[in-house]
Amino acid sequence: MKVLFASAECAPFFKNGGLGDVAGALPKELAKKGINIAVVLPYFTKMPDIYKVQCEEVATFSVEVGWCHQYCGVKQLILKGISYYFIDNLYYFDREQLYGYEDDAERFAFFSLAIIKMLENIEFRPDVIHVNDFHTAMVPFLLKEKYQAVENFRAIKTVLTIHNIEFQGAYSKDLLPDLFGMGSERFNDGATRFLDGVNYLKAGILYADRVNTVSPTYAEEIKTAEFGFGLDGILRLEQGKLSGILNGIDYEMNDPETDQLILENFSLNDLSGKQKNKQALQKKLNLPVRTEVPLIGIVSRLTFQKGFHLVLDELTNFLEQDVQLVLLGTGDPGIEHSFRPFGERYPDKITVNRKFDVSLAQLIYAGADLFWMPSETEPCGMIAMRYGTLPIVHEVGGVKDTVPPYDLTTKTGTGFGFSEFSSNSLMYSTLTAIDLYRMDQQTWQQLIKNEMKKDFSWEKSSQVYLDLYKEIIQVG
Repeated sequence: MKVLFASAECAPFFKNGGLGDVAGALPKELAKKGINIAVVLPYFTKMPDIYKVQCEEVATFSVEVGWCHQYCGVKQLILKGISYYFIDNLYYFDREQLYGYEDDAERFAFFSLAIIKMLENIEFRPDVIHVNDFHTAMVPFLLKEKYQAVENFRAIKTVLTIHNIEFQGAYSKDLLPDLFGMGSERFNDGATRFLDGVNYLKAGILYADRVNTVSPTYAEEIKTAEFGFGLDGILRLEQGKLSGILNGIDYEMNDPETDQLILENFSLNDLSGKQKNKQALQKKLNLPVRTEVPLIGIVSRLTFQKGFHLVLDELTNFLEQDVQLVLLGTGDPGIEHSFRPFGERYPDKITVNRKFDVSLAQLIYAGADLFWMPSETEPCGMIAMRYGTLPIVHEVGGVKDTVPPYDLTTKTGTGFGFSEFSSNSLMYSTLTAIDLYRMDQQTWQQLIKNEMKKDFSWEKSSQVYLDLYKEIIQVG
């Protein structure tokens, strides 16, 4: 079986969030199971030079984006037995950020069209194209509507994974003729239309052979008006092909026993290194080096969807406690700006790092005692659990599937949860966690061990993806 995995980001080349982690880890696990898998990505020029120098150009051609003929180069890099193809065009991908530009509709129209045309110019012929989020969601639509006459494409099956339904690729109604060189029939009949424009994700949901999300709970949630962001009706209509497959964690890149980005390696059987990482984190960020103070970590996009307005609502009261908080991330300018005064007012308690820093992120995962994830919606779980850092989470989506909350009576669980999306509920769970840390270290250490014993690897989930691929090929 041959699978082409199409994504807009992928660790270790470039990533913004969970999609990059999945694209980096899942193909490697599928390759171990005997799948001939290749990954196709934009050639973002922000990719580290260590990988750029390994890329070789394997094809060049032009892509018709509406009436424009755009240059497209295809570069190839083979890493750990997997072929990575990079779609090269400086006009679209020589940017400081991966997303967030006014011409994103055109950039990812080009990317989707280039993926399909690439298959006419390289030797790899996939049985399945696995697309991810709105950036590549038009590929199933294009295969069935624009390229249905191409014999080599007719047998290709498609899978769409929705990592975050909030981001849908909703653009102008004129995009089909203006960017894809097609008529407006599929807009007029509603196939690509959502409200008054074209919706890339909706088209992908309707045209992909299978659709999945990154956890079973999230698959159910997005069929409701509360979590579906307007597409819940379409997902209920297509629920026969919708499933939830729980995300795993890349055990090679996120292993406390071998991670070279942390100060001291540690394991389930010897947790002493975790305290040394905590001390290193405190020292690095100019916080008082105190082992007895509970340290909370945040590594996230700073957005309302991630729940950081809840944190801000209670942060003054929270910082009156004997605690420390380490924040790493960028996002909504208003939220970023709101955190800044706290760092200035409480320099011994909070450090605000508004940037993306992989090394610091790993040290936070390894050195923090607790990890805040108060998201309004959260499709999947978190890396921090792999490092024995207990999460405080809003019980939705993937975290509900992966974080059994602490039970005061039985003293079991792997984290602390709250069901009501409010600042009061977040603080109640946080204070419960802090009290346990201070008053009962024996139970605390047991919760860490409970957490680290859990299997967060891709082993089981990759098998579910493999079975899904086989199913659609056999049906075809």
